[in-house]
Amino acid sequence: MTGDPLAHFEPPRAPLRLPGVLSEHEVQSLLNAPDVETPLGLRDRAMLETLYASGLRVSELASLERSNLNLRQGVVRVTGKGGKDRLVPLGDVACQWLGRWMDGPRRDWVRDSDEQVFVSRRGRGLSRQAIWQRIRNYAIILGFGARLTPHKLRHSFATHMLDHGADLRVVQMLLGHADLATTQIYTHVAQARLKDLHHRHHPRG
Repeated sequence: MTGDPLAHFEPPRAPLRLPGVLSEHEVQSLLNAPDVETPLGLRDRAMLETLYASGLRVSELASLERSNLNLRQGVVRVTGKGGKDRLVPLGDVACQWLGRWMDGPRRDWVRDSDEQVFVSRRGRGLSRQAIWQRIRNYAIILGFGARLTPHKLRHSFATHMLDHGADLRVVQMLLGHADLATTQIYTHVAQARLKDLHHRHHPRG
């Protein structure tokens, strides 16, 4: 007998790694964490609301410019991977916080010609690392641990959309995924969450 006797056998598949997500209650706690009576807190609240409302990547948020925003229509134009543009709804709440930030502290910190939406006190655009650090700080304060990342908010956005009945292809478009298979991971997350809820709350779970 010649050849590899295992050639016709499929190797065992690695277990599916599901992205971590926050519960809706945890997201609300995170959104409420910044002190909005301060300029930095108001900026951070607007950042967090925008991330959760839109599912943007943190790099997309960092590069967001005023010309991409239409708060009257409640949408943001995003240039994602591969240079592809997509329009993403923001929702009323995120638009309200963005409006307060844009018409408030941001106006005091930048020149009229500056385009970047989220800036520091010195008027410089925030980097993705700076945004990441701000979220990490709030996560530590809330006891979520240092491993909470902006991408976890993106995962939470997608999972909560599906939890509330959104179509998978709609979530794909909002996230800017080229392949539907990339988005399908969130159906596994939603199913896992449902099983966990059933186990914890059903008398025969």
